[in-house]
Amino acid sequence: MTDFLAAEDRALLERHGLGTFDALWAKQLDAVDEPNTAGGGWSSVFRLDLEGQGFYLKRQSNYLTRTFHAPFGEPSFAREFRNITRYQKMGIPALQAAFFGERKVDGEVRAILLTRALDGWDDLDTLLQRWSDLSAAQHSAILHACGQLARRLHGVRQVHGCFYPKHIFLRATGDGYQAQLIDLEKTRPLLFGQRDRIKDLEPLLRRAPEWDEGQLRELLASYVDQAGDSSLVDSWVSRLTARRSHKETR
Repeated sequence: MTDFLAAEDRALLERHGLGTFDALWAKQLDAVDEPNTAGGGWSSVFRLDLEGQGFYLKRQSNYLTRTFHAPFGEPSFAREFRNITRYQKMGIPALQAAFFGERKVDGEVRAILLTRALDGWDDLDTLLQRWSDLSAAQHSAILHACGQLARRLHGVRQVHGCFYPKHIFLRATGDGYQAQLIDLEKTRPLLFGQRDRIKDLEPLLRRAPEWDEGQLRELLASYVDQAGDSSLVDSWVSRLTARRSHKETR
């Protein structure tokens, strides 16, 4: 597979001698957390800052997953990069890739995915931790942004698969919030209508206990583009609440 290098990042990376797979693999950086390990392989994330532009450099070795494209296994970053590209083509707001490449070196399968850091954005999990400090107007704007993001995602028949607060990033604008997604490894086509939509949305609600029913209705009103007191919103609240109760009692 030919390496991908985003045109808008090429000059910056090349000025620092980081425009190739080998250079990015060899770059000495401190990991932002403990590496993930599985099946004898590892996957690790590093922060890279160049001239005021932040990136996350992700490297993995023999960290493979089976997919439709590669039934015998491929780096999980390969799947995530395909999904980043798919989201971009479909107009779904999400993280952007600056570089992707993979290599086989003496039987070792290596992969690199470099993405632009979302500096100036907050993940929803962080906002929920200070939910009580935010105004009612901020609550409504955040709920609206999350509902619109989910509507846009499902509207092009994609399921995120990990629609959690820590994977939704928001940034305040003059009249509300922008929202986008990260962690696209588990994205797949939406195949089963409302069942898939419920399954995708419910984990978000389970991980946002700060939201009362009125706020849930606000989010769903944006998602289905109906008034908060509509029968359609009633139906969605009922279905999501039932699935959450089932999950919490398992």
